[in-house]
Amino acid sequence: MRIAPSFRLSTLSAAMLLSLAGCAVGPAYERPTAPEPAAFKELQGWVPAAPADALERGPWWTLFNDPVLNELASQVEVSNQNVAAAVANYAQARALVAQQRASLFPVVTLNGSGTRSGTRGGGGSATVDSNGNIIGGDRGGNASNNFRLSLGASWEPDVWGRLRAGVESAAASAQASAADLASARLSAQGELVLDYFSLRSIDAQRAILADTIAGYERVLTITRNRFNVGIVPHSDVYQAETQLASTRSDDLALVSQRAQLEHAIAVLLGKAPSDFALAPAEWNVTVPDVPVGVPSLLLQRRPDIAAAEREVAIANAQIGIARAAYFPDIGLSATYGTAASRIGDVFDASAAAWSFGLSAAQTLFNAGATRASVEAARASHQAAVARYRQTVLTAFANVEDQLTATRVLVQQQEQRRIASEAASKVEEQVLNRYKAGQVAYSDVVQAQVTALSARRSLIQVQADRQTTAITLIQALGGGWHVGQDEVATR
Repeated sequence: MRIAPSFRLSTLSAAMLLSLAGCAVGPAYERPTAPEPAAFKELQGWVPAAPADALERGPWWTLFNDPVLNELASQVEVSNQNVAAAVANYAQARALVAQQRASLFPVVTLNGSGTRSGTRGGGGSATVDSNGNIIGGDRGGNASNNFRLSLGASWEPDVWGRLRAGVESAAASAQASAADLASARLSAQGELVLDYFSLRSIDAQRAILADTIAGYERVLTITRNRFNVGIVPHSDVYQAETQLASTRSDDLALVSQRAQLEHAIAVLLGKAPSDFALAPAEWNVTVPDVPVGVPSLLLQRRPDIAAAEREVAIANAQIGIARAAYFPDIGLSATYGTAASRIGDVFDASAAAWSFGLSAAQTLFNAGATRASVEAARASHQAAVARYRQTVLTAFANVEDQLTATRVLVQQQEQRRIASEAASKVEEQVLNRYKAGQVAYSDVVQAQVTALSARRSLIQVQADRQTTAITLIQALGGGWHVGQDEVATR
């Protein structure tokens, strides 16, 4: 069997193009270096209260042992609209990867057509539509049919690696979107937990204020009775009323703050504030011991670091895409088709015709635009590397800040506890002395203000400890038991 010369030429051309397909012009990607200390400075002298393996390995918020919180936090990933948008962005990025990958393969098309044409009896021409109806003229004259069927294919071989660089860029973008999704999820969960414990700390403050208001009401009754019998002046009654009204006003301010936190939690759960309510409950002041581990793990846990590193990979791929403009664009095309006056003859091999084409296009002069594009891509890569390193430094600083705050707040809580207990004793003693007529009522007011402030300060430092623990967990990337699959995804 003889092989047509044109067929041998096309086969040889395709083989040469395939052999050149490995000539990528883009730089090989190397993960940028970043500062990586051997240990966190603020961990010096720390002794963990429990080994890391003894801690709960599920969702990080379960470490706070609050069933209501567990139920709320589990709804964030499903209902939060910011997370839903991040999920959609990730799906879009994955679709773009598939679209970009499709450019590596040939495009095959199938075309078919049928026309009928003829002339009018007067010698003029007329066009007949596919249904045999004459357009513009009578029905006389001759008519003919023409049917065509063709199969075509076109392919742009990735000789210089431009298309593969585009796929790499899209894949890195999808991975960055996955990291953004993890970041959005972590942010929404962290914000929910923060708002929840802030709300519970307000419940605790309101409970203290309720007891305080009840005590102030009793003192006001005692003061009025003493005034009625002429033991104390009317100013003592005024001072007691002022103290009681001010404390009630403080309680109303907490009511407003609690409502705002409740509304914020509703929005985080994807609900209308009018459809959500959180009943007052006892505040669980549990503060978990968060295992920090070695700093290098932070680079695997933090989704923002993963996203910044993927941005470097995207910028690296863009350099290859820009460099490919120095080389010609090469394309292959082929068609195979038949034409006949009857539909049955369309599939007759004797009516077949084929063609094969090879094209190449090269820019000869563009006043340095290609060089400028490559330099811009390199500069963008350098900027991405700098942003990545800055993200790493900021992450380490965040952890160090929270470690410092954690240590200091433990000491502060103990001092606030001592102060609160002492202030309560002073308040009790001064009130007894006032009842005995030994001190003025202004001394009672001062003791009451000091005692209430000390109690609320103790609650605040307990809330700050929980807030710091949550922030530290977020700074560590939302967990400490990271599997290989999760590391690869991030």
